[in-house]
Amino acid sequence: MRQTVRILGIDPGLQCVGFGVVDMTGHQLLYVASGTITTTHLPREDLPARLGVIFKGIVEVVKRYQPQEAVVEIVFVNMNPQASLLLGQARGACLTSLVHQDLPVAEYTALQMKKAIAGHGKAAKAQVQEMVKRLLNLPGLPGPDAADALGLAITHAHARNSAHIRALGDQATKPVPVGQVRAERDAHRRS
Repeated sequence: MRQTVRILGIDPGLQCVGFGVVDMTGHQLLYVASGTITTTHLPREDLPARLGVIFKGIVEVVKRYQPQEAVVEIVFVNMNPQASLLLGQARGACLTSLVHQDLPVAEYTALQMKKAIAGHGKAAKAQVQEMVKRLLNLPGLPGPDAADALGLAITHAHARNSAHIRALGDQATKPVPVGQVRAERDAHRRS
């Protein structure tokens, strides 16, 4: 019987953090939940309170859905250094909350996620939403932040399966030293 692994994807943001939870059994993915954690009800200048809401929100999501693994988007540095710094702090709150709860955390860039989900790294938000809907057989489009989080969870599930298949392949094949291959090839040519 195949084991089910529950994966939590997190799309960090200072105003809105997307989350998505999927179950993976073998190559099959099943949607569990998705949503957002928002800080827009707090004053923009109260950064500590906003980071606290993010941290506690992720604690609540983990308690509710009990994932075994998590994945967080690696954020890019944009032209505005202040915006990058704030987004980095929100991402730090997400990572700290997950690590505080002893979850193993993987990380992927938006480019990696978009390529895995939509087939190219320049996919628009709407394309990611549509592909997540199709891949998880959802009745409607998830919100953009939740779709990105689900996309990260799906990306991690695919990468996890690929790593497992590579490990099986390594176990099934016997490594041959390079010198031995050359000697066998040369012996074959002479005969």
